[in-house]
Amino acid sequence: MITGIIMASGFSKRMNKDKLTLNLGGELVIEKVIKAAKESKLDEIILVYQKEHIKDIAIKYGIKTVFNSCPEKGQSESMKLGIKSSNLNTEAFMFIVGDQPLLNSRTIDMMIDAFNNDNSEILVPMYNNEKGSPTIFSSKLKDKLLEVEGDKGGRKIIEKAPHMVKYISIEDYRVGLDMDTWDEYQQLIEMEMEIEK
Repeated sequence: MITGIIMASGFSKRMNKDKLTLNLGGELVIEKVIKAAKESKLDEIILVYQKEHIKDIAIKYGIKTVFNSCPEKGQSESMKLGIKSSNLNTEAFMFIVGDQPLLNSRTIDMMIDAFNNDNSEILVPMYNNEKGSPTIFSSKLKDKLLEVEGDKGGRKIIEKAPHMVKYISIEDYRVGLDMDTWDEYQQLIEMEMEIEK
C-alpha cells in the first residue's frame, strides 16, 4: 500500500495570489494534480490544506483532507500531518507538491513500479538531471520523516543517506515543473498547449 500526500498549504508568496486555484487548460492547478493522483496506482490520497476552498476542491474528488494549522512551519509540517493521517499499513509515502500541474498518472505509476521492484528506501525523480517531485519514502523512514523541520521536506534525509536513494529518470522534463512566479505560470500554459497538440 502506498499513500500519496498532496502538500497544498503553502502561501504562494512569490506569486502574490493563490497559485493553486489559477486556471490551466480549463482546470484549476490543484485539480490537475489531484486528478493525476486519482488516476494513478496510489492506494490512498491525502491532501493537506490551510484554505477552506482547497479543502472543498479535494472533497469534490473524494479524497481525504487534513487541515494544517501551522503552515508557517514549512513543507515539513504538511509532510508530518499527511504521515500521521495515513493508513497504518502503508508501505511508503509519496510526497506530491500542489503546484506541479503537468504531473500525470504515468509518472506517478512509474515511481510506484520502481519502488515495488526495487529495495531502495527512497526514490527521487530526475528531470533533465535535476531532482524533482514526487518523491517516495519507505515507511521504514517514518520516524526520521517526523523529525524533519522547516521547508526542505525530506531533502535532509536524502543528503544524509545517499546509499538509500534511487534516482528515476523521467523523459519529459515538463512533467516536473512547478510554478512560483507569474512568468513560470505563463510558461506552463504554453507548454500544456504544446502537449495537447
